[in-house]
Amino acid sequence: MNIIKLSAINSTNDYLKELSATQYVDNFTIVAAGHQTRGRGQMGTQWDTEPGKNLTFSILIKDLLTEVASIFYLNAAVAVSIADALAVFKIPQISIKWPNDILAGNKKLGGILIENNIRSSGEIFSIAGIGLNVNQQSFPGLPKATSMAVAAGREFDIDAVMLLIAEKLKHNVQRLLHHDETYIWNSYLQQLYKKNVPMTFQKNDQKFMGIIKGVSFNGNLQVQLDDETIAEYSLKEVQLLY
Repeated sequence: MNIIKLSAINSTNDYLKELSATQYVDNFTIVAAGHQTRGRGQMGTQWDTEPGKNLTFSILIKDLLTEVASIFYLNAAVAVSIADALAVFKIPQISIKWPNDILAGNKKLGGILIENNIRSSGEIFSIAGIGLNVNQQSFPGLPKATSMAVAAGREFDIDAVMLLIAEKLKHNVQRLLHHDETYIWNSYLQQLYKKNVPMTFQKNDQKFMGIIKGVSFNGNLQVQLDDETIAEYSLKEVQLLY
């Protein structure tokens, strides 16, 4: 596994994207940064971390996706891989908040940003960007943030965490390549945050009650409404208030 370590970079996703566009890059190449100055979350939100305390890296995944319809399988595989690794490190109360935030209890531990590039040949290159709070102890102005160290009461080897996540992801990608999505999909749904629990949602400034029942294969959140019908919501169409 090829690993490129940088002391600081605007975005590991952007660096890996530019690198793979200009030269051959091995599958599962990792770009990791001690400090990421312009890290992005879903829909362009900012991902800021304390330098040297956390994990920010991107991994190239190619020769996997053959059609746009299967993109959310990769999202699920990345989320499950992180959750699997955190279980090895005995981080308590891990869950996956749709679509791909990683929580410990009710606080955000990490996030995922997957960017897909469809080449003229039809091949889809994917870059999975992962941000994980590891040893940071305080999060001023972010009451819903936490870290592995806070959740477990001890510090961790950041490189060891990254390598285990990459190992789990490589294994789960092999599952997808062999059309064995069952483990990934079941694990994602089993760890889905607040599944089957009545919760408040917000859409277009309007609040309503609903119960998360699952996620569709194309990544839409499935919510049971008061009239017992199931509504589907796409990314950022609805917000879970927690």
